[in-house]
Amino acid sequence: MTAPDYITLLLYVVGLFVISTLSARRTSNHQEMFSAGRSSPWWASGLSGFMTMFSAGTFVVWGGIAYEHGFVAVAINTCYGIAALLAGYLVAGKWNALGVSTPAEFVQLRFGKTGLHFFTWTMLVKRILGVSVSLYALAVLLVALVPLDLTFAIILFGSIVVLYTMQGGLWAVLMTDVLQFIVLTVVVLMVAAMMISGTDFDGFTDRVPAHFFDPVTAKYGWFFLVGWVTINFFIIGAEWAFVQRYLAVRSPRDAKKSAYLFGVMYLITPLFWMLPPLLYRGQVSSVDKEQAYILASQSVLPPGMLGLMFAAMFSATASMVSSQLNVFAGVLTNDFYRPFFNPTASESTLVKTGRIFTAVLGALLVTAAILVPRLGGAEKLIISINSLLVVPLFAPTLWGLFSRKIGIRDMIIVALTSFFVGLSLRFGIAGNPWITEGNPLWPLTVFLSEHTQNIEVIIGVLLPITMLIAFEWRKQGIDVGSVRVAQHHADAHATAEHHALPFDPFAARMVMFSLLILGAWILILGFTVTTERSVLLSFGGVLILSAAVLRHLISKLTLPSSKPNPPMDGGRKG
Repeated sequence: MTAPDYITLLLYVVGLFVISTLSARRTSNHQEMFSAGRSSPWWASGLSGFMTMFSAGTFVVWGGIAYEHGFVAVAINTCYGIAALLAGYLVAGKWNALGVSTPAEFVQLRFGKTGLHFFTWTMLVKRILGVSVSLYALAVLLVALVPLDLTFAIILFGSIVVLYTMQGGLWAVLMTDVLQFIVLTVVVLMVAAMMISGTDFDGFTDRVPAHFFDPVTAKYGWFFLVGWVTINFFIIGAEWAFVQRYLAVRSPRDAKKSAYLFGVMYLITPLFWMLPPLLYRGQVSSVDKEQAYILASQSVLPPGMLGLMFAAMFSATASMVSSQLNVFAGVLTNDFYRPFFNPTASESTLVKTGRIFTAVLGALLVTAAILVPRLGGAEKLIISINSLLVVPLFAPTLWGLFSRKIGIRDMIIVALTSFFVGLSLRFGIAGNPWITEGNPLWPLTVFLSEHTQNIEVIIGVLLPITMLIAFEWRKQGIDVGSVRVAQHHADAHATAEHHALPFDPFAARMVMFSLLILGAWILILGFTVTTERSVLLSFGGVLILSAAVLRHLISKLTLPSSKPNPPMDGGRKG
């Protein structure tokens, strides 16, 4: 990496903390800290949810699949879009209409204290394990570009995310996610454009494997894709980081719109993300597939822009990490600390407590990430266990949003049965080194090993859903938890304010200044390089023009009473 690359990274990190500081001015109470005062613009929540799906694995795992198998990687990522559209249509508005402050509040109403403890601690451990592997993967990927010690890189990356999340709360998460979306989109489109201009398409199909352009492969077939849509429907519809975004907007209609934006973005953008490794396969056919994305980027990016790619990869994982830190800090503050330890806590105490929980969770996350390489490949075990918990945990929660019969006992039975059946098949039989040829279980072991993805769909999706249908059919009467939820919903609707709120320019101004500064920096880089100058100048000019158009729209929408406030003012309007 060159000096311009390091300057780019420095500007990016400074930008994160500027946005976090401005967001902190809006964080005067626990609702602002963990639900943005239910006043987040729907588009900010939608883009934040979009970014929450990203991690270093987006570049490493899916980039590797694109390089090895071709367009099936695009099809797999498009499944997120279908799942998000379904979640928007079926559940996003319903979550917002409940009138709860956190998803854990719903769990306690619906399933009682037992359900709150079971789901909170299980999902907390699940997310720390999963996100720690993503943080470790990011450090491994980026240490290859920057001369840093791996442990120091993990601590550095983790600390940056913890600090800006702790300072600005959910507003900081939302606004930095928007910045990260801009950076990620710009750099990916730029790399794709440069790869297209530098690729010789004559004979391209002869230089890539057969079936490279097919949407499915033997390993990732239609059954897997349908299962992937189903799994991610439950994730986007019930995982607390996504539910938090449905709760942060003003109305059920806005919650739906945020999920629809998320879905549409995932329908149209995967091809652009996957183009670099797809095209790189036609140029170089024998590289480590997990490094294909970064190698493709290095092959075309001029000085300064590799630093922006570094920032984009950091953004992908930082968004996931900050989302999980904020949502679980909110749960621990609102649903454990306040009711069980300090029922009369003031707003300032709750905000301080939330920041302490953010720091503690961040420390646990960084520690887990540091331990991953010391476990000798156990990250694959962690990822497998993490994936086995997805639908068994999220399906019962989502089912309880609609069902009036199912109770906590049924939820726990479904979750534990599905998890342990999957665990037994995955590691007790398929991954058991003691089962060798000649053993009666050997044919089953071979079958499970050769059909891992499909078995995960059957055990991880069909089994829990089948059990829930069976419980629903057999149960009689109404569970007391559904009565509590209905009463809370009625009370929240009766006390809700239905007047229209004035336009709040804060989020739009953050986007405007992000576009302006990023565009100006790309223009500067364009004038200092000799290669790809036209591409850089074009992108920089478009970004600055977009900032100017947005500035005009803000001036049109901002009420006269809010105009005396200075630009980038952190205070609330109206």
